[in-house]
Amino acid sequence: MADELRARIRSGALRPGERMPTQAQLAHEFGVERGAVRQALRVLQSERLLTNVSKGSPATVAPDPARALTGPQAPPLPTTVALAPRIAAAFAAEHVEIDAVCLTSISLTLAIGEPLRQIHAGRLKPAKVDVRVLLPSRDIDLAFPVPVEGRDDDWVHERWLAMRNAQGQVLQHNLLALRSTHGIDVHVTFRALPFTPPVKLYLLNNTEALFAYYTLMRREAEIDHEHLEMYDAQGTQSMLFSFQQGPGLRDTTFVEQSHLWFNALWETISSELVLTS
Repeated sequence: MADELRARIRSGALRPGERMPTQAQLAHEFGVERGAVRQALRVLQSERLLTNVSKGSPATVAPDPARALTGPQAPPLPTTVALAPRIAAAFAAEHVEIDAVCLTSISLTLAIGEPLRQIHAGRLKPAKVDVRVLLPSRDIDLAFPVPVEGRDDDWVHERWLAMRNAQGQVLQHNLLALRSTHGIDVHVTFRALPFTPPVKLYLLNNTEALFAYYTLMRREAEIDHEHLEMYDAQGTQSMLFSFQQGPGLRDTTFVEQSHLWFNALWETISSELVLTS
């Protein structure tokens, strides 16, 4: 419920300063109890997307919800919530530069969808887009995902590899299509890392670094009607922390050092990556 209401606020279906439907109306629409409605509204209030959340009058959309999701004081949020508006804000620049280190590019592929929609709607028109992505090599033994028992199970690795390749191909295709549809100068490059990154990092226009930890968990997967326990990480749910260049020395230094780290990996131990099986 919070995800759906957040999406309505982000898309403009619920406008800044607009009063939300009553809790009774929301409970009826979503088919839930009012307690669940209040819980969802409190989540959005904690994200600074809503104000005046109480048991009485309807809540109100924040005056500037975009800043609540992308501003320097925005609270850490899951990648699925926080990344898309930040990527969209980056696409407002004349020259868009995005560098990423991740296990797969699924979060980035999903987040790119928002600025692509705005470009196709005529609301954004960058002149140039450069995207560089570092992903684990297909030839290494991944730290995760792996079977709990540590047995040799090619299925886990092949499943991850198929996802890595598919998401990368979708990202590359969607961005390169902007060349023919909108005349935008687009370059998308992938390189392979000789290790499993324990964190994900997105660098936007040399001014912002978005950082999240991959948190491992134990979960079950079904293979040929058999259950396999795995150590895996849900990167889309990782909490994303934003560091922006500006008057604060700490954030500025973090952004600068993140760029140095990324470029060092890109120029030294990474290798050519081909998105095929």
